[in-house]
Amino acid sequence: MSTTSPLAVFSVLATLSPSKKLLVWLTLVFFTLTLGFLQWQSGAKIQTDILAMLPKVSEKPLEQRAIAQVEQQLANRLYIGVISADKNQAVSAASALMQQLKSNSTAVFTDISSADISQAEALNAFYFPYRFNLLTDKQQQQLTQNQWPQLTQASLQKLYSAFGYANSALISHDPLLLYPDNLLALAPKQALSVENAVLVTRLPSNDAKATPRYVAIVMAKGLQSVFSPNAQQSQLSALNTAQRAVSAEFAAVDFIHAGALFHAAAATDNAKKEVSSIGLISLIGVIALVWFAFRSIMPLMIAVITLSCSLLFAVVLTLVVFGELHLLTLVFGTSLIGIAIDYCFHFYCERLNHPQQDANRTSLAILPAISLALVTSIIAYGSLGLAPFPGMQQVAIFCAAGLIGAYLTLVFAYPKLAGAKLNDGQRLLEFADTYQGFMLKRAIPSSRLSTVILLLSTVAFIGVGLSQLKSDDDIRQLQHTPAAIQQQEDTLRTVLSGGTDNQFLLVSGQTEEQVKQALEQLEPILETAQQQQLLGNHFSLSKFLPSEKTQASNYQLQQQIYQQHLVEILNRLGIEDSIKQPLADEFTAAKNRYIHVEDFLQSPAGQQLSSMWLMPQQDSDCASIVLLGGIKQLDTLSALFSDNPNVDLVDKVGDISKVMGHYRQLTLALLVIALITAVSIFTFRFGVKLASIVVSVPGFAAILTLSTLGIMHAPLTLFHALALILVFGIGIDYSLFFAEANQKTRGVMMAVLMSAISTLLAFGLLAFSQTPAISAFGLTLLIGISFTFLLSPFIQIYTRKPSQC
Repeated sequence: MSTTSPLAVFSVLATLSPSKKLLVWLTLVFFTLTLGFLQWQSGAKIQTDILAMLPKVSEKPLEQRAIAQVEQQLANRLYIGVISADKNQAVSAASALMQQLKSNSTAVFTDISSADISQAEALNAFYFPYRFNLLTDKQQQQLTQNQWPQLTQASLQKLYSAFGYANSALISHDPLLLYPDNLLALAPKQALSVENAVLVTRLPSNDAKATPRYVAIVMAKGLQSVFSPNAQQSQLSALNTAQRAVSAEFAAVDFIHAGALFHAAAATDNAKKEVSSIGLISLIGVIALVWFAFRSIMPLMIAVITLSCSLLFAVVLTLVVFGELHLLTLVFGTSLIGIAIDYCFHFYCERLNHPQQDANRTSLAILPAISLALVTSIIAYGSLGLAPFPGMQQVAIFCAAGLIGAYLTLVFAYPKLAGAKLNDGQRLLEFADTYQGFMLKRAIPSSRLSTVILLLSTVAFIGVGLSQLKSDDDIRQLQHTPAAIQQQEDTLRTVLSGGTDNQFLLVSGQTEEQVKQALEQLEPILETAQQQQLLGNHFSLSKFLPSEKTQASNYQLQQQIYQQHLVEILNRLGIEDSIKQPLADEFTAAKNRYIHVEDFLQSPAGQQLSSMWLMPQQDSDCASIVLLGGIKQLDTLSALFSDNPNVDLVDKVGDISKVMGHYRQLTLALLVIALITAVSIFTFRFGVKLASIVVSVPGFAAILTLSTLGIMHAPLTLFHALALILVFGIGIDYSLFFAEANQKTRGVMMAVLMSAISTLLAFGLLAFSQTPAISAFGLTLLIGISFTFLLSPFIQIYTRKPSQC
């Protein structure tokens, strides 16, 4: 074992006076504050978008563009259901709500609507010139079978129907009235009816005897991202104001909501509460612990300075690297309080154990162990950064930077600021020594039989626990949605025929025509899937953008009407022959006049659908998105397209979950590699035997933690695995200090005891988070650090002299 003096190893620091060290620290703090101020002035912000934490699961540029467009289309849209027992009242209240939202002096919403009448008018204006290229499936079948007389008879019935929509202007351009049916075919199939330009339907109920209630639908889109805290507040405020005004006029109506706004606002509120509550309780606990241990105001002040500097470095460096700080990073980062304070504990416990040393000598004495601890902790946090989640990468940078801030404070500020004389702390040192003696003498079996029983019990515990351990990589663990919000979302999704799911189809091709034909070929497959209840609904551009092949075929079929039998048709309908030649001329002029994607998307009729088409770029073909809703059997549905090279089922949730599973396995493998690497590094200082023992403590603690999770039936996730890395990073610090202390360990035992309490306090509180991912992270650390604390004193069996054991 090496006995190199810390004063020799850190000779440069030893030559600096405490005053010069303090000047260095103040310079670093000033520079960090300035850098943080500049970052904030340049646009750094607090991020609440859960999507910002997620990785890019696809390396295909086309899929990445499609995912971005779908998210942009759906993210800021919200739906409000206005409920009443009276259908007319629901419709009137919905109309009043739209008026209130539009008249808001500080407009925060756009596209406020229900049934979009103007969209129907825009579609009519665009498609009418292309009417000779359009036929419904039924019309195609009839003309293919030369059943134009049946179409003529149907036109006569529409002409003389009291509820018909025919007029002289339409008949003069479309005598068989084929076009209106084509226009109606563009409308999505849904159970909602239209009353006074408002979508309304009966509210679903499981109780057949219940009084029927009706829900009218209002839709809107936020002008700003719903993941911006300011936008959330302004949008919710405007919505609540409008709803109060409507309730004052229609007292019997209720409101339900759906959309990302309500989920994001709930997540923001939850994160803010947890940051404040967990951070405050951790801080109070640490301060109470420092006061209880040292009964002096100066250690308390030094602890506050350490934590403040730690958080300053954490926030500023995270903003420098990422340009923003995620709220979940702050939730995870509150655990930094329980780790950064460890340096303060080790310093003051060393001073208590060696009261003759001044602050400068004490900081130099613990510097080798503190430095090794910092390196291992940064490696552990750095391992978090290997996860493909920007949010976890932020956590890694945040916590690593925070530890560096605490370390620099100890090295450069403690020698000058922490030199005040301490109150007598011998009682706590003696308590720590007594506890360690008990663990070394009483907790170790005294007979061979007891040893065998302990070993068998441990093996059985590990075996049973690991055999019960299951995995769960569902990405939805990242966010907790209150039941009330989810229930309203589910109700409105049912009303809207299943809504739109996260999964969608991406239909690609080298040319516009290839994509159009692929969409047409896909349509009957999707219709069959709906009939088989694999799918609730779908929305495709196939009806809006028929292929040129189909348009040419439809034009050719309509030659029966406008070139072969036009005179006979006009006679049967009783229409004057004077329109014959103009009709024939219009038909002839329309030849080879096709509907093109760019023309449609740039028209008022197609602007709202532009996000469903991807124009070709240098790195990709063109493609179209098919939205899916009410998916019942995703795997079976996916199998329908597995042999089609032009169709991909894009499932971001599923893909990210697979990535999580992959990185969960990789993280556990990384833990093994980290253990082996640590043994190699520590061998140079402690020798092979003691280095192996030092590393085996957190390693064994990790195995016991996994077994405990299995017995608790807690499914193993990436966040459990990431927490095990920190169990190693934090736990190995305890082992290092015991190994460095050699036979003089009561000061170390007291520091480790205080460190463990503060760490358990910080991470133990995370275990009670409402967000499953954070809870899993905290629970794993709570269990793992507990095992590490219990096991670390046994290192003294190998470092103490036999007479002292």
